[in-house]
Amino acid sequence: MTHLFPESDDAESSVRRALEGKHILITGTTGFLGKAVLEKLIRAVPEVGGIHVLVRGNARHPDARERFYSEIASASVFERLRNQDNEGFEAFLEEKVHCVQGELTRPRFGLTDAEHGRLASRVDLVINSAASVNFREELDKALSINTLCLDNLAALARAGGGTPVVQVSTCYVNGMNSGNIGEDIIKPAGAAIPRREHGYYCTEALVRLLHDKVTDVRSRYAGKQLEKKLVELGIREANHYGWSDTYTFTKWLGEQRLMEALSDQALTIVRPSIIESALKEPMPGWIEGVKVADAIILAYAREKVTLFPGNRESVIDVIPVDLVANSILLAGAEALVREPARRIYQSCSGSRNPISLGEFIDHLMAEAKDNYAAYDKLFSRQPSKPFMAVNRTLFDTAVTGIRVPLSLASKAMKMAGHSRELKLLRNLDTTRALATIFGFYTAPDYVFHNDKLMDLAERMGDADRELFSVDPRRIGWETYLRKTHLGGLNRYALGDRRVYSLRTRRQRRAAAAA
Repeated sequence: MTHLFPESDDAESSVRRALEGKHILITGTTGFLGKAVLEKLIRAVPEVGGIHVLVRGNARHPDARERFYSEIASASVFERLRNQDNEGFEAFLEEKVHCVQGELTRPRFGLTDAEHGRLASRVDLVINSAASVNFREELDKALSINTLCLDNLAALARAGGGTPVVQVSTCYVNGMNSGNIGEDIIKPAGAAIPRREHGYYCTEALVRLLHDKVTDVRSRYAGKQLEKKLVELGIREANHYGWSDTYTFTKWLGEQRLMEALSDQALTIVRPSIIESALKEPMPGWIEGVKVADAIILAYAREKVTLFPGNRESVIDVIPVDLVANSILLAGAEALVREPARRIYQSCSGSRNPISLGEFIDHLMAEAKDNYAAYDKLFSRQPSKPFMAVNRTLFDTAVTGIRVPLSLASKAMKMAGHSRELKLLRNLDTTRALATIFGFYTAPDYVFHNDKLMDLAERMGDADRELFSVDPRRIGWETYLRKTHLGGLNRYALGDRRVYSLRTRRQRRAAAAA
């Protein structure tokens, strides 16, 4: 068997060997995936030299380290580590986790030249999971967070003499392309964009054009109207070039930006599909916040949505967060020990363990019917109506046909002195809003493939295939959706994220001095 380390055997983790003693910079640790990567790195690779987390201060916690302890280290994702050895966990944070107070969107992250130089010389690997995942973000904000800030990341990697970068993107940079989507550079499905001989696309002129359009909108609008117009501009430009929303458009631009800036260095792009709750680690069902599918599930549980546009026969691609975190660490280990190259991996389930939208819905509806009482924060009672996915044309026709008379009835009630809006009308508007944002993802006509990621896993030994599993075939969809995922939503997403309050830095110092 071939390993990343030819001399290693199946009982030894090649990933742990690659990361041992290394200093790793992680961005986006206030987010769902970033926390999962941080937790897995602490738990599985305690021999790591140091973990540097880029955190900006905020109004409540101006100091980055205090914000880290308050918003990150107190999160439910670390419950397993705390239960195993709380003192050891706190000691690890004090000794090996270094908070870098900075902002990804600012040149040099807002650090001084000397601070930036020290960070660049110390870091061996960069993992960027920071992003704006708002599908309807204002265009200028989405560009800043998902595209332009990658110039600052590339500058750090170059200053470090070629530090490998792992960039977390998304499978949905495929945009409106259909068919089989492989681990390659994605061609725009809309208007043409110039392509370089190295394969990536030239985005400089396009980004300048987008900035000019943002400037024009800013000159003509203000306040809430400005925000609305910038959102509309982002959607319009994304659609023009072949994407359904601003998020995926600006993430694709970010991929191209990094490939050009780091064309002669080690760059690995990891594209997850729809990230959902953990399959096993750190705890089955662990999740933070409400994700793509969960917004619809929650609306159904609250009896606000029963009809949605979608194709029951299409493959909906969902991947547990722990498999994504493992993919990122696997890719990072490879980048440290192999020759510098551009690599693209997709963390997805659609080609190897597909589940149709219809099966996905049926599993969740069956659990809601049989065991709704077990999910007290999700369901207040047993759902009285089935959830139906219909084609987009039928959905639009039905919603429009129902909404017109309801709207007239609501206006009539208001004229008669009744101020309360019809509940059915409110629910219909909720359905339309969710369909506008997520409808593209529930009627897929593409299948994501992960052959290269699976080949990488095959090159590892047995230890790494267990310790850092990336294989979607391990997902048993019925158990995962009916028990693991709904249980996780109920306990973690709708429960208290901060299950443990770490002592403040001042309290820890006082205790140590006592």
